[in-house]
Amino acid sequence: MIIPRTIRKMKDRMDHKNGPYAHLFQPYEGDEVVSLDCETTSLNVKEGEILSIGAVKIKGRKVITSDRLDIKLKPPKSLTGDSIKIHKIRAADLADGVYMDEALERLLEFVGNRPILGYYVNYDVRMLEKYLRPRYGFGLPGKAIELSHVYHDIIKWRYVGGDIDLRFDTISKRLDIPMLERHTALGDAITVALMYVRLKYGEPPAAG
Repeated sequence: MIIPRTIRKMKDRMDHKNGPYAHLFQPYEGDEVVSLDCETTSLNVKEGEILSIGAVKIKGRKVITSDRLDIKLKPPKSLTGDSIKIHKIRAADLADGVYMDEALERLLEFVGNRPILGYYVNYDVRMLEKYLRPRYGFGLPGKAIELSHVYHDIIKWRYVGGDIDLRFDTISKRLDIPMLERHTALGDAITVALMYVRLKYGEPPAAG
């Protein structure tokens, strides 16, 4: 049986409210959001392994590019030619990568209990929780914000009729945001952060 993430988070909060990571389960009262992305060997959560993790903080209208996370993991055995065609990451590019335990510690320290933003963010959350839960007994505590949902809701309320194209490239183009280092974890995280700020604080995209 698949347990909804909201129920899991409630259980995590109860189980860890007095432990060393209790601070992660306190209600977040700040104004920051963390844009996060993972590059993996597969889009199948069960089969995929994480190659890199990128994240950047957003504070109000600003994307704080100086406050970012850029982690490369040790190359897994599942890194094959088929996956390399998509993300362009070779084993040689991960030669200085860190082990997963270190990556997860750095991730939790960086993200804390802040909301997590992403494009198809549930996939990244599920990939990370696949490694977090066996080691810590909990998943990412912050709420997830899906960029395509934010975009869809804004377009839906301003324009009537027709399908809404939610592809990453289309959203970037409609918002006039350049795609930075596409298919790198940090590049995608920064691009998503810029698109989110434009949607929240800038002019809405034109119709069409």
